[in-house]
Amino acid sequence: MSQRPILTTADGAPIADNQNALTAGARGPLLMQDVQLLEQMQHFNRERIPERVVHAKGSAAYGTFTVTNDVTRYTRAAFLSEVGKQTETFLRFSTVAGERGAADAERDVRGFALKFYTEEGNWDMVGNNTPVFFVRDPYKFAQFIHTQKRHPQTHMRDMNMQWDFWSLCPESLHQVTILFSDRGLPRSYRHLNGYGSHTYSLINADGEHVWCKFHFKTLQGIACMTNAEAKALVGIDRESHQRDLFEAIERGDYPKWRFCIQVMTEVQAEQFQWNPFDVTKVWPHADFPLIEVGILELNRNPENYFAEVEQASFSPSATVPGISWSPDKMLQARLMSYADAHRYRVGNNYQQLPVNRPRCPVMHYQRDGAMSVGQGGSAPNYFPNSDANAPKDHAAYREPALPLGEVAVDRYNSREGHDDYTQAGNLYRLMPPDEQDRLHKAIAGALGQARPDIQMRQLCHFFQADIEYGRGVACELGLDMSAIESKLADVITAAV
Repeated sequence: MSQRPILTTADGAPIADNQNALTAGARGPLLMQDVQLLEQMQHFNRERIPERVVHAKGSAAYGTFTVTNDVTRYTRAAFLSEVGKQTETFLRFSTVAGERGAADAERDVRGFALKFYTEEGNWDMVGNNTPVFFVRDPYKFAQFIHTQKRHPQTHMRDMNMQWDFWSLCPESLHQVTILFSDRGLPRSYRHLNGYGSHTYSLINADGEHVWCKFHFKTLQGIACMTNAEAKALVGIDRESHQRDLFEAIERGDYPKWRFCIQVMTEVQAEQFQWNPFDVTKVWPHADFPLIEVGILELNRNPENYFAEVEQASFSPSATVPGISWSPDKMLQARLMSYADAHRYRVGNNYQQLPVNRPRCPVMHYQRDGAMSVGQGGSAPNYFPNSDANAPKDHAAYREPALPLGEVAVDRYNSREGHDDYTQAGNLYRLMPPDEQDRLHKAIAGALGQARPDIQMRQLCHFFQADIEYGRGVACELGLDMSAIESKLADVITAAV
């Protein structure tokens, strides 16, 4: 018979008794040295993290996405590169307005946040079960969410707040119509569609791009409830949708969705009767038919709700080569807001948690912060650097410039066309000889502590600003001027 694992403290020390506090005598006071008791109490006080401002109540499962159709003409995304290819996923469903303890079967929009763990990083498809949203301008987003929460005085949900806002914002009518239709009360999470809602862009291997919308069509069929059915269900089970999803997966009844895209060219976007980047509008399927991409199957329940569901963090800023964004104003705001919310709620290193961590190597120059596991080791924490083994950017992943009216959205070279030497040289030439001498000595005192190759690189800049500037620093460094001037001949000639 195998021995049960030995209980330990968080530091790994074995625990002999986990039921009786350490006291001075049977009736005596507690002792501060009962550190295992202190650890339990201190940890208990910190077991909760702030709930999500929206989408607080959620359920999730792991799954597998399988490509069923060749879409490489539209995107270079590696996980979509061939039919039959599979990618691990994690899908979190949620209600939007309710708090963490709200009932599942309430009339509300449902969140549909899907994480693809691809070989080129995580792609987060952060959407809802509706193809549109209530507002199209990010200035109105926080204000709208306030109307869905509680009245500042009564701390109760208030229909005056909701309908006051909606009646003043006619752009919400499309989403309001969906919310109060049958689809506002889905029978379960398995019986609803998911949508990216926003317009995104796809970029293929040739650098060509199209606009697109993402759709996840439930293969269980759409199923909804009436108000009376939902009211009765809430009365007996506040976790109805979570229970249904968990139990279906446990018994092997794996829910599935067909992943499809709509595609719109730049020319079609210019001719479209509505703004193609307006999240309150859909693209008619008759004009832009659905193109199948693959099948999503949920087939594994999380082992620990808090670690894997509560701390799961999704953001549209998490993307992969071949999938990018659009001028949609709401999407642009979400790129900042979501990741910022996770850093506040979960922590600055939320991406290092197992449920959020990419399955591919991660190499960047972000360091430290609470709960960091030391990613990056002893490598440089700045860029650019001259360490041959440090990660560097790669032009092969550059996105093509995006035409936007009379300008183009692109990464413009901030050094191109700039003169970085003349004014520095003018300042040097304004200095009297004694100040120039002190400048040479001060720079040499600091630069002399750097490696020889770095010294040489920096001397190039001094020489281009003024030849005497470079010579003065080189002399203070004790360098052989004949050797220096030989190596820098081209630089000196250019400066003259």
